[in-house]
Amino acid sequence: MNLVSLALTIGVGLLVGLAARAILPGKQIIGVVGTTVLGICGSLAASYAGQLLGYYKVGEPMGFVGAVVGALVLLVLGSLIFNR
Repeated sequence: MNLVSLALTIGVGLLVGLAARAILPGKQIIGVVGTTVLGICGSLAASYAGQLLGYYKVGEPMGFVGAVVGALVLLVLGSLIFNR
């Protein structure tokens, strides 16, 4: 992954974090910034994992779906951790 694709993945992570926050029901106490950071982390993790496992290549639309799923997983885990 080069620098341009890394920047695009982070940009997608911002959007994905906000989309995942809208998709995930219930109250979230981590705030918009925390949700965005989790979205970026989920996007990066899903992008690297999907490419490593050969599910998709850089720039394919399936990468966005994987990023949303990764962000949702991290948001659920984050809400479980921070709600205690």
